[in-house]
Amino acid sequence: MLRLADFLDMISRVTASVIRWLALLMVLVQFGIVVGRYVFGYNIIAVQESVLYMHATLFMLGAAYTLLVDKHVRVDVFYAKATPGTRRGIDIFGHIFLLIPSMLVILYWSWPSVRNSWAILEGPISVGGIEAVFLLKSLIPAFCILLMIQSLSLLIRLLLPRSAAPESRA
Repeated sequence: MLRLADFLDMISRVTASVIRWLALLMVLVQFGIVVGRYVFGYNIIAVQESVLYMHATLFMLGAAYTLLVDKHVRVDVFYAKATPGTRRGIDIFGHIFLLIPSMLVILYWSWPSVRNSWAILEGPISVGGIEAVFLLKSLIPAFCILLMIQSLSLLIRLLLPRSAAPESRA
């Protein structure tokens, strides 16, 4: 089971190693947009939209890795002062009854929109924009699937006997 969890973690790590470069590219493109607009008086809508696409991709596909390295947003009111056993119980409950079900609901309700968008190859958000809204909408099911994969990995580790599960998830 630990090998399966390691394989599932690898999916998040590989995805993160690819998309992390979008952060740098996004900054460079935004810098180019600002220089183009304010120095040369030149603006391209598709280039502006590309920043939106990169931002969405970075956050939607990077969410699973964020969960893997335990840097996600957490309400620490009780968790911070809880014992390791209580934290483990909270994590198990959260994965089984909150994270996985919510991802299944989002996947279910977003799928018709994504499917329809692909069916018509939905065009740009703005006139002159990127003609690939269907790709942008595809990030929603990808986000759900990647988070469920990572959640399953963490759940496997949480349910393993203490001697088999490593303490660090990073």
